[in-house]
Amino acid sequence: MNNAVILLHGALGSAEQMQPLANLLSAQYQVFTLNFEGHGGAPLTGEQFAIPGFANQVHEFIAAQCLEKVNIFGYSMGGYVGLYLAKQYPEKVAKVATFATKFRWNPGSAAKEAEMLDAGKIEEKVPQFARKLQQVHGEQWKQVLELTAAMILNLGAQPDLPIEEIANITVPVLLGLGDSDNMVSLEETGSAYRVLPAGQLMVFPNTPHPFEKVNIQRLATALTDFFGQ
Repeated sequence: MNNAVILLHGALGSAEQMQPLANLLSAQYQVFTLNFEGHGGAPLTGEQFAIPGFANQVHEFIAAQCLEKVNIFGYSMGGYVGLYLAKQYPEKVAKVATFATKFRWNPGSAAKEAEMLDAGKIEEKVPQFARKLQQVHGEQWKQVLELTAAMILNLGAQPDLPIEEIANITVPVLLGLGDSDNMVSLEETGSAYRVLPAGQLMVFPNTPHPFEKVNIQRLATALTDFFGQ
């Protein structure tokens, strides 16, 4: 059993988002978390603010920690990064598990999601969310929003990991989803699952998209079973 696990946060999240899960897994695994560029106060240059760049960050992190091979868990965007990493560097990834990861991107849906990331509108209409973003990302939170919106639009125009390319991921993959997720459909998750050479599918009942709504104990048990196989 590979003992190292890296937990990857979602868009606009941070490593702190993964800490409750890390606490549950740490009894059996060597658990690592990290902040993607600009997230959680990490330095922001804009140079790696995209799925390939985030995957490169994880690859560099693996090298810096002197890890030979790791298990990856990614929530939402973090899962997309984990899968991209497994496709590019299969020799570094033992297994990948995702939860609430979006696979089907198109210009229309991407435009709708990006439109919701307008800092001015958020400050005006959802000030508590603006305050939370500032707490998580610091004074660069508006730049993080802007770059995230641009990344989403780029994914809509040209996905970094089209469904057909997921078929090239040879490591074991567990795709997880909540049945009440209003951002990611069971249909698109099933489409990705069906093309995976070594895929498994997991659906949590009464579970919406936000990670804070996921039963972390149930998730930790599922991950322990999967990574331990």
